[in-house]
Amino acid sequence: MLVHEGKVCLYNFLLAVVVIFAIAIPEFRFKYSLDNWLVIFWSPLLLYGILNFVIYLYYSASSDYQVAIRACFLGYIFSMGLFIFFLAPEHIRAFGLYAVIMGTFHWTEYMGIALSNPKTLSPDSFVLNHSTHYVVAAASSWVEFFLESYFFPQIKTLRLFWVIGFLLCFSGDLLRKVAMITAHSNFTHIVQFVRVEEHKLVTNGVYGCMRHPSYVGWFWWSIGTQIVLVNPVCTILYSIVAWLFFRDRVYVEEITLLNFFGEEYVEYQKKVGTGLPFIHGYHQGMPIVPD
Repeated sequence: MLVHEGKVCLYNFLLAVVVIFAIAIPEFRFKYSLDNWLVIFWSPLLLYGILNFVIYLYYSASSDYQVAIRACFLGYIFSMGLFIFFLAPEHIRAFGLYAVIMGTFHWTEYMGIALSNPKTLSPDSFVLNHSTHYVVAAASSWVEFFLESYFFPQIKTLRLFWVIGFLLCFSGDLLRKVAMITAHSNFTHIVQFVRVEEHKLVTNGVYGCMRHPSYVGWFWWSIGTQIVLVNPVCTILYSIVAWLFFRDRVYVEEITLLNFFGEEYVEYQKKVGTGLPFIHGYHQGMPIVPD
């Protein structure tokens, strides 16, 4: 059963989607021409501002406000992404698909925790403020996209890359959410260094195929976002940076898991790989500092 905070997240995400589509989309479908497609951003932006005001009035006295305002924002991003994908010029449409992917990913991060481990829910569960590096990486991809769409618009119209990137993002995100639900109360967004009674070693489901399915999903999802945008530079950089990040993250996490589960985890390591390319994790006898 979905907890109260999860319902707040669901309702406010859907509220933004329904309002934008029910009021704004039909209006600018008939009122504006595609030659002036940028003009129609003002209508949904105004609606989004009104929604924020309504949410503030309704939730400001409760702790649900931070959840509601984030869910509404992601619903707005999702809706505008669909609008851009279907109505914007061809060389801009990929950015709309990217916005849909981003809005969905961050919204389902919260919903995944709401379903699997609601005791750890917080506004941080949206992973919108994951890290400064995450924000810089996202901003860099936007800069590359709009520079290339201006100077080399033809490369942004290669639909094959949209399809490949979308499939990578969809499958990666799906794998991550399945991992979250399979791990149930054992899954958190923050590596745990102190074992509590509820901690169990999960080896069933997707964990029977790979030791870190949530990281595998996130790894391929992140690369997929850049393939969707047809960003050649950021595709390469994301691949390198994501690989280095997850190499170190897995290494540290597996030291903790070995401390938690001892020989049980050693046997698990012998049978199942990490799932990440050329990343083996930490094994007993290895040096404490990653290569």
